[in-house]
Amino acid sequence: MNRMVAVALSFLVLVPGGYAAAQVAGSSTLGVAVEEMKAVALGWSVKKQILGQSVYNEQKQRVGKIDDLIVAPDTSVSFAIIGAGGFVGLGRHDVAIPVGQLKQQDGKFVLPGATKEAIKALPKFEYARK
Repeated sequence: MNRMVAVALSFLVLVPGGYAAAQVAGSSTLGVAVEEMKAVALGWSVKKQILGQSVYNEQKQRVGKIDDLIVAPDTSVSFAIIGAGGFVGLGRHDVAIPVGQLKQQDGKFVLPGATKEAIKALPKFEYARK
């Protein structure tokens, strides 16, 4: 285990009341419980480890890049927005891919069966307008 993670987890276990850096406003407890903090420490950073990462097919051909993640109202991460094609933003085609279809192999994101042409043939994703 990474020494910094071990030190952070050791500190969290010693926090009184079972909450990591909990703040109290009125009668509500804010922050995360120690048990939740363990999950946070072992989870992925979207900013550092997912966004901007290339997506490949099984033949190790780059088919796009992860530009965004969509979180459903039930707080589950539902879709990855994959940007494909284009050059300097021209001809770009964003599509929504269910996160369950993405695999991680050898430290890379793989979308089995994908090709640049298959991605471009999918309906274009557009954000809802307010």
